[in-house]
Amino acid sequence: MDHRIELVISLMKEDLHRGLTLGEMGQAVNLSTSRLQYLFKAETGMTPGHYRRLLRIEKARDILGTTLLSVRQIRIRVGFKDRSHFEREFKKVYGLTPTQYRVAAFSSVKKV
Repeated sequence: MDHRIELVISLMKEDLHRGLTLGEMGQAVNLSTSRLQYLFKAETGMTPGHYRRLLRIEKARDILGTTLLSVRQIRIRVGFKDRSHFEREFKKVYGLTPTQYRVAAFSSVKKV
């Protein structure tokens, strides 16, 4: 993978909550926003925005399964402002809403 794209991905992971703009990411690797988008999609198969959403959803899933924070606290921690958008994206990836996922995760732990 192109080292510039690896750097952008690491920057995204470091600051999921804030969410760097394309311009900031491009400046960090000395690329224009259009060139960054092109290279990012060529390397990962998705746009930087979509990739960041997936990172946020994965982080939310990890927190849901390991803490007792409320879904609202988790949503805010990973950088989603809109509840319905967060729930829709989570369900699209995992087939369950965040609340349903937590119930399933904790009920399987109790059975063990």
